[in-house]
Amino acid sequence: MAQWTSAVGPAQLARLLTSQQDRPAGPGTRRPPAYRALADGIRLLVLEGRVPVAARLPAERELALSLSVSRTTVAAAYEALRSEGFLESRRGAGSWTAVPAGNPLPARGLEPLPPEALGSMIDLGCAALPAPEPWLTRAVRGALEELPPYAHTHGDYPAGLPALRAMIAERYTARGIPTMPEQIMVTTGAMGAIDAICHLFGGRGERIAVESPSYANILQLMREAGARLVPVAMAEGLAGWDLDRWRQVLREAAPRIAYVVADFHNPTGALADDDQRRRLVEAARSAGTVLIADETMSELWLDDDVEMPRPVCGFDPAGSTVITVGSASKAFWAGMRIGWVRAAPDVIRSLVAARAYADLGTPVLEQLAVNWLFSTGGWEQALELRRGQARENRDALVAAVRRTLPEWEFEVPKGGLTLWVRAGGLSGSRLAEAGERVGVRVPSGPRFGVDGAFEGYVRLPFTVGGAVAEEAAVRLAAAARVVESGGTAGVEAPRTFVA
Repeated sequence: MAQWTSAVGPAQLARLLTSQQDRPAGPGTRRPPAYRALADGIRLLVLEGRVPVAARLPAERELALSLSVSRTTVAAAYEALRSEGFLESRRGAGSWTAVPAGNPLPARGLEPLPPEALGSMIDLGCAALPAPEPWLTRAVRGALEELPPYAHTHGDYPAGLPALRAMIAERYTARGIPTMPEQIMVTTGAMGAIDAICHLFGGRGERIAVESPSYANILQLMREAGARLVPVAMAEGLAGWDLDRWRQVLREAAPRIAYVVADFHNPTGALADDDQRRRLVEAARSAGTVLIADETMSELWLDDDVEMPRPVCGFDPAGSTVITVGSASKAFWAGMRIGWVRAAPDVIRSLVAARAYADLGTPVLEQLAVNWLFSTGGWEQALELRRGQARENRDALVAAVRRTLPEWEFEVPKGGLTLWVRAGGLSGSRLAEAGERVGVRVPSGPRFGVDGAFEGYVRLPFTVGGAVAEEAAVRLAAAARVVESGGTAGVEAPRTFVA
């Protein structure tokens, strides 16, 4: 019986490998042999989760043809990977990826670092801040006071608590988007909302258009649902969407769904303006594409001069094209797993009906806590605290990176939680690997792209500030030196660091 559970084709693996471009070697720098470079490239793809564990690799001859190298080179690379525990083989079954005994399985998304590792590792992998106290504690206490009547029921509310649905609808109405409670479904975070929408509209094999780059965890969710991702390049810097490219993709690929983050895009921080939103909705309507608008960052403007555009759904008065997703997880706290969908009533009914075969409903206590925040003004006060913290972290991180790594390029966004950085010609994948060795965890650019795009980028979130931001930049610079030296630079064990 074969030990592999999936397969990677030679053309796909070649694309992923050729995307790993390092800075040209300087005088006196020795490049590794071709087989060693190939083995290192495959190992990096496995460690980052971009090639799954237990994935069957192409036959030696097939991969050699795709890479235009000798079969001997591929055979030697495979043998090196076997000796290191990253490849297993059996006659008649082929070769498949593995991880050495004792190594953690690679994360396919951007999971938070375990709390016990935070003493020696600076975590820049997860774009999430600590809870804005005392508001979390107050919200939970308020929820407990409201809980007794609900405790006398079965506790399953597939569409969400009626009080919270009404409150969310009122908030949209106050933003100039008339909304009824029947247009709202409460979900378990934004991920739960998008997963439900994709299952309703995008069956296995359906095309989904996505911004390029886009949010890594959503891309992985869609891949694992069997979607065929169609990337649409963003405009340069913070300019937002390239509408000509969007119209072309919607017209030619005819995707069933398109997923966009209009408000402080993750990872670039771009903010789409009113004209871009109107034109994209019109293009999606003409193509018959359902447009998922992710609003999880919409309340995280950080500068006073920001004028927020109209919500994307405001350009779809009939409600036939845009489905909006919101969440408390980014704006308030990642541990508050409350999200919601705003859509036409018939779409909400279909989503609710399908939920009987998924998670049945969202935890009642957390819904009551969010409803308490909305109804008492606690949400706005917590957001002020959250914005101030993110702003200070952003400014500290920007200053530290500019001072320590002046060759790295980025534009500073006016909101959101992330900085999208071109890493001075270095491989983001290799920086991520070297970062683990020097005590800073950073996600590489290809996690946010399709088929190996953005190898020269890393994403830095606004989750650390002050002395920790300074130390993070120092460790990133150390990782950069390791990559520039081809891995030969000395690496000190990361020291325990307390802010």
